[in-house]
Amino acid sequence: MSEPDRLRIDKWLWAARFFKTRSLAAQAVEGGRVQLNGARVKPAKEVRLGDELAIHIGELEWVVAVGAIPVRRGPAEEARRLYAEREESRARRQALIEAKRLSPEPARGLRGRPTKRDRRMMRRFTGERG
Repeated sequence: MSEPDRLRIDKWLWAARFFKTRSLAAQAVEGGRVQLNGARVKPAKEVRLGDELAIHIGELEWVVAVGAIPVRRGPAEEARRLYAEREESRARRQALIEAKRLSPEPARGLRGRPTKRDRRMMRRFTGERG
């Protein structure tokens, strides 16, 4: 079986394991969170070797060059060989992850349910009776 020279972008994103399902990949492409060579595309657009993809998932962004076109979706080790991430993209992503790891937990100061005293103070504040 010969290697294909192009593949739909949603299938490629799914095979490269950026998204858990192909429909999630298609939704991301439709929503503009994936760009091909700097342009917004549709899920049926085909990627070729050397194309550049900008992929936004949550707060993270990957800028990768397509290095291979898969025949099937394989294990994660195979998926990592399908693309080459830019060094500045990797550095930016790692810095964001590290900053998030070092920042305090937003709910750190919160305790469980309000105490009786807390509820009385809330009632006084809101003017609620009862």
